[in-house]
Amino acid sequence: MLLAWFFIVGAVMFTVMFSNVTPEKVDVTLLEPSPADIRSPKAVILENETEERKRKAETAVEDIYYYDKGAGLEQARKLTELLDAIQKINEVEAKKKKDEAKLTMDEKISQINDVKGDAQVSPASLGVLFNASSDRLESVKTLSTSVISSLMNEEIELSKVQTARENAEQIISQNASYPDDLKDAAVELTQSFIIHNKVLDYEKTRVKRKEARDSVQQAEIKEGEVIVSEGDLVTAEVYKRLELAGLTSKKISYKPFIGLLLFIILLLAGLYYFVKDSFNKDNNKKHAVIYVILFLFSLIMMKVVSLAGISGHMYLYFIVPIAAGTMMLKMLFSEQLALVTNIVLSLCAALIFNENSASSFNFVMALYILISGIAGVVYLGKKHIKNKIIRAGFFVSFVNICSVLFILLVQDGTYSAAETGAELGAAFISGFLSSVLTLGLLPVIESWFGILSTAKLIELSNPNHPLLRKVLMEAPGTYHHSIMVANLSEAACESVGANGLLARVGSYYHDVGKAKRPHFFIENQMNMENPHDKIAPHLSKTIITAHPYDGADMIREFKLPKEIVDIAEQHHGTTLLKYFYHKACQQSDKEISESEFRYPGPKAQTKETAIIGVSDAVEAAVRSLSRPTPVKIEQIIKKIIAERLEDGQFDECDITLKELDTVATTLSNTLKGIFHSRIEYPEEMKKVEPK
Repeated sequence: MLLAWFFIVGAVMFTVMFSNVTPEKVDVTLLEPSPADIRSPKAVILENETEERKRKAETAVEDIYYYDKGAGLEQARKLTELLDAIQKINEVEAKKKKDEAKLTMDEKISQINDVKGDAQVSPASLGVLFNASSDRLESVKTLSTSVISSLMNEEIELSKVQTARENAEQIISQNASYPDDLKDAAVELTQSFIIHNKVLDYEKTRVKRKEARDSVQQAEIKEGEVIVSEGDLVTAEVYKRLELAGLTSKKISYKPFIGLLLFIILLLAGLYYFVKDSFNKDNNKKHAVIYVILFLFSLIMMKVVSLAGISGHMYLYFIVPIAAGTMMLKMLFSEQLALVTNIVLSLCAALIFNENSASSFNFVMALYILISGIAGVVYLGKKHIKNKIIRAGFFVSFVNICSVLFILLVQDGTYSAAETGAELGAAFISGFLSSVLTLGLLPVIESWFGILSTAKLIELSNPNHPLLRKVLMEAPGTYHHSIMVANLSEAACESVGANGLLARVGSYYHDVGKAKRPHFFIENQMNMENPHDKIAPHLSKTIITAHPYDGADMIREFKLPKEIVDIAEQHHGTTLLKYFYHKACQQSDKEISESEFRYPGPKAQTKETAIIGVSDAVEAAVRSLSRPTPVKIEQIIKKIIAERLEDGQFDECDITLKELDTVATTLSNTLKGIFHSRIEYPEEMKKVEPK
């Protein structure tokens, strides 16, 4: 059943937020003015523009060179190898006999091609070198290698190689005393081995250009960025950007709707997990309906307010009385449920109020809704006091105003006094409306669904109620006992966070069934014999065990809430009437089953009923003591709780061992205050006799 309600809630949520995720379309014409400011509804990466920026950044990085200090020595070595090869060929040729064939000049040149390498030396110059004497070649070698080493000891860029070669020619011309043809050959040879020694560092250049490329930020249209302002011309580039943002396409994208569906499923799954144990119980089905109604009421209320603000009056957003829903949830259910629901509603608000937002989510309104809802819940506190609602409304107004001021100051925008005043006024009205709606709707919900509210409980606690008057007049001992149980159970319930007022009122009515046969109950047997002494134990059991169900019938006749009926029926659970059971065992020769002398039940289903049952037993036991002491009181309380725990009387309610320990301590302290020691006064003072 609860799951079906959550499907309905999901459908309403999807309907409410459908328009908030529907992709926006604009009607613009190329090369015409824009009718309004057009913002991008999403972030769009401009891949072509990004690539162009990266290419420019990469190109802007210059080549990186390094100075090769060993290049001069290497080139001098190569020149030396070439001249040594020429000398060796000449020596071989000189040793040949006259009848041996000698190498032609071309053959000689071909033999040194490998040694010459990349050096650009003409055949004519090589011929002059081949024809030079050994001493001349040694002189050329010394001079040329010296010039190469000297000039290449400095950094020579590729563009300055020619200058260095011209300097080499000048140095050789000034220092060489060769014939002109050998001098020219030496110049050409030296120049061919002078190269640039600033070498391109390919790896460093590549890394630097990659860094420059990677440092370029992606070109993008940011979410909420103005693509074109009102009145500006829609150029081809602008129109292209509008297309990329999906503002001109006639094709419908289903991605936002799928995202909305996932968003709703995520929220409702968490919410369902939180409430399923509470609302799946049979007696809480109406609570599930009330919860769904209040949740949808808050959701639709936010949507209505958001539609009012679409016209541009953004301040109207702050008027949403979201605290009304959370305060009613707090008073009808629990503080935890109210806070969790408020978180879910604030997340929905981020979408619902996105109409005038620069992005898909309005987190400012989400924060405002969250703070406003929490303020109402926190101010109401743990006690269910209806007269605090008006004060809670003004407290919410104060918190709302502080929230708006905080938002405006953090945004650091420029606001006129009129705008600021309107927003602060809306925030104040929000809190006031929240209290008015809570006061107006809460009684209606309580009346329609039969919710046992604080006001109803206070009404039922009136001692002039006909049923309580009946008990007072016909079973005064029971009435006094009920008052005592009410005091005990209220204190114990409040100590563990249960509903103390419900426990007090339930205690008033828990034994009204005794008014049907008052004299069969010992608290009403004043100055009379006990009628149970004259009847069989089985008959006594029938009379005693009937009072919870007689009381429940009487409570139903007066149309009291179901919670009060349940307390009357369940406060004894399935406990054993020990006195009459043992009496029956003594009078009978046959074995008697305990089940014959147990209350039919059911066992306690709530903490309040369980605590009332313990308080009922404790009050009766302590009252039977002739001289109750703190030690005896503690022992009785612990014994009663332990026996009921072992008997499984708490198996069907959610009370914990720690809470039972707290209940025991509270009952002990309360009873100690009632049965505290008193000074014994003598009937008359003893007279001191004179000596």
